[in-house]
Amino acid sequence: MVPPAGPTPANPQLIQQFLSSVLSQRGPSSLPYSEDTKWHIRNHLVSLTTAYPSLDPKTATFTHNDGRSVNLLQAEGTVPMLFHGVTYNIPVIIWLMESYPRQPPVVYVNPTRDMIIKRPHEHVNPSGLVSIPYLHNWVYPSSNLVELAKNLSAVFGQDPPLFSQRRPNPNPNPNPNPNLGHSSSAISNSGYSSYSGYSGSSGSVTPARPAIPPRAYPPSPYGSSGSFSRVQTEDPNEVFKRNAISKLVEIVHGDVAGLRKTREAEMEGLFNAQAELRRRSEHLNKGLKEMGDEKEGLEQQLQMVLMNSEVLEGWLRENEGKARGRLNGVDVDDAFECVDVLSKQMLDCTASDLAIEDVVYSLDKALQDGAIPIDEYLKNVRSLSRKQFYDRATAAKVRATQMQSHVANRAVGMQSHVANKDVEMQSQVANMASRLSHYVSS
Repeated sequence: MVPPAGPTPANPQLIQQFLSSVLSQRGPSSLPYSEDTKWHIRNHLVSLTTAYPSLDPKTATFTHNDGRSVNLLQAEGTVPMLFHGVTYNIPVIIWLMESYPRQPPVVYVNPTRDMIIKRPHEHVNPSGLVSIPYLHNWVYPSSNLVELAKNLSAVFGQDPPLFSQRRPNPNPNPNPNPNLGHSSSAISNSGYSSYSGYSGSSGSVTPARPAIPPRAYPPSPYGSSGSFSRVQTEDPNEVFKRNAISKLVEIVHGDVAGLRKTREAEMEGLFNAQAELRRRSEHLNKGLKEMGDEKEGLEQQLQMVLMNSEVLEGWLRENEGKARGRLNGVDVDDAFECVDVLSKQMLDCTASDLAIEDVVYSLDKALQDGAIPIDEYLKNVRSLSRKQFYDRATAAKVRATQMQSHVANRAVGMQSHVANKDVEMQSQVANMASRLSHYVSS
């Protein structure tokens, strides 16, 4: 059940101020509409109250079917309905949901105590929820509340959604006032089904009797624009005073309309500036976050570099004196020890080959500089090339021998592995045979 809404302003200026105030609120009390649609919502409600002054915008708490409550805008009041040439007012509530105006509003018929909802009705269910084609075909941004109210009037005029339940008149005499030509009996005569009241303590509604034209009932709860006005004689001074007040009000309304247009343009500019500032703020916050993450990563790398530097400096301090003491009188050739004869022979051949390369390079430089004659250069190069050839051939043979030895070692290892597996399998077979013989003997 929706709780009643609080009172709101009735004149156009206060309504506009009220809408601007509630739509500009921020924080926990703000309405749950997106910022880019609040200006459209305000314009829709202003246009609706201008076209239908009987509808007043309010804020109230709406409870969803899942129990979730939310503070929303609503337009509560009456919508005129023309039925059989007489205008009646249908009480409705138009709720602007969180997704409005991209999604249609929710409309309820709000009967008073003297009204009941017609059952069955094509467009109104027993709870009062209205479902008309205009709501199903709602298209943003062309659809609006003014067109919705017009469609409600047209649909209700074809099939009124409410009954006026008539109560017994305690006065048996007809109403002596002949000016009340339209009353609740007019509703029953013009297409509404009327009820004569509740019967006894059972609370059931009795069928209506045929309406008698001369009999008049109290005015309809709908209100009727088709009733006749009582003819009265008015004072000319009062008429002049009322006309002067109306003229002043008209002038003030014109001035206020001009001010409103100016303020609306200013507010539109402020809303645009607000959206741009919000976009820039998000961009700056994103950049600050990225810079903070980068700074944190650089600080971690700096800490890692400092830690590694301290470790290296400590190692240098510990081993600097040891290196200086050991390098004195240490033979470089004794720094490396080969594991076998083939490795030592490979090391000697490789060292001799690289040394000959360096000597030939030096002879080339000496020949270019004219330090040695050409015949001596050729003699030395021929001798060194022969020596280098033998060294390389020996290194190739040693490498082949090492490869054969490696393959043989792998083959021996595989054989040993297979032999171990065979021994393990034989042991398992023997164990199984001994268990079997034990079970057979037992």
